[in-house]
Amino acid sequence: MPRLLTRAAGVLCLAASTATAQSVTRAFTGATLIDGTTRAPIANATLLVHDGRVLAAGPAASVRIPAEAQRVSLQGKVIVPGLINAHGHASSVANLATYAAYGVTTVYSLGDETAEVFAARDAQRRSAPQHARVFVAGPVLNPSSPDDARTQVAAVADRRVDIVKIRVDDNLGTSPKMKPEVYKAVIEAAHARGLRVAVHLYYLDDAKALLAAGADFIAHSVRDLPVDGAFVTALKGSGVCYSPTLMREVSTYVYESTPSFFADSLFLAHANREWMATVQQPARQEVTRTSRSAQRYKAQLPVAMQNLAALHRAGVPIAMGTDTGPLGRFQGYFELMELEMMVDAGMTPAEALRSATSVAARCLRVDRELGSLEPGKWADFVVLDASPLERIQNIRRQHAVFIGGEQLK
Repeated sequence: MPRLLTRAAGVLCLAASTATAQSVTRAFTGATLIDGTTRAPIANATLLVHDGRVLAAGPAASVRIPAEAQRVSLQGKVIVPGLINAHGHASSVANLATYAAYGVTTVYSLGDETAEVFAARDAQRRSAPQHARVFVAGPVLNPSSPDDARTQVAAVADRRVDIVKIRVDDNLGTSPKMKPEVYKAVIEAAHARGLRVAVHLYYLDDAKALLAAGADFIAHSVRDLPVDGAFVTALKGSGVCYSPTLMREVSTYVYESTPSFFADSLFLAHANREWMATVQQPARQEVTRTSRSAQRYKAQLPVAMQNLAALHRAGVPIAMGTDTGPLGRFQGYFELMELEMMVDAGMTPAEALRSATSVAARCLRVDRELGSLEPGKWADFVVLDASPLERIQNIRRQHAVFIGGEQLK
């Protein structure tokens, strides 16, 4: 499959060429730096930021701080790159701010965004935002024929989307599934325009067929069956990334009762209170308890987790994603829980963190600008009170969030 350039690369290159109104250099000192690569954490590090980008990062003894730099002491803290959600939904700039408040500084939205979010995507080309960066797919395509597929791809391409999104799923047998000749036409038309295709799926057979057809990003877990050797080999050989979205499954059944995380102070700091009230309605909880689909998703979550473990062991790149955005899928916080579930599935804390930083950035083709704290990249980072490599739950112990070197208010 040929390597395709995405429009996201062009967006970020333009951002790199845009001058800021005022030149600012800041030196963040004293923290332990986990830079998003496979390098070991650096104790007593200095992170030097100029005009929103990393100028240098390393041991304090090896980074020269200019005399004019503003010094910010982070003694005893831990710095990690801002988290990247490879599968989310924003709907508004306010929700992008919610993502960022929990340390998710980039969201790849896979479908149905508003004009406001498209405008935010365009504005981030000129300067660092005060909310999560966003890339967009536009409407999730649902063509009825190959000709319709080509027409719909042309329409989203004209909107300058960063990726194309399709659904190949029958919603547990309750709706028609996109036919192979149709999704093949979508993939062919998107590739002809230099666009990649992300796919929503559920079944192993569909995953195999879509991969063979040239799909570029698998945006959900295979949940019906354990992945077999043929699929593992094909997926690894293709270089296509896999986004498990385990918390999407949790969201289908967790509101049978009031979940324990509703008492977490970090969750409560930014949570959508209307959603909280809605999912705690007794009648709604009873519907969830008796829902056949919710119970099936619940029963098959272990299959999704086992498949994640098998693919990860085989060397398939895993990109953290959650499908947050719909009611009850709490943006920003669910990403933190996703990391914990990925560790429960068998990844180490370091591997899970990279899945939400450098690996996600590579999977989404934005790694020239994001995903690690290396010279030239945007200084998007989270300051923690303790290391997530020691205990992944420490990703919740957040002290501050910075985007483009500026602390979020």
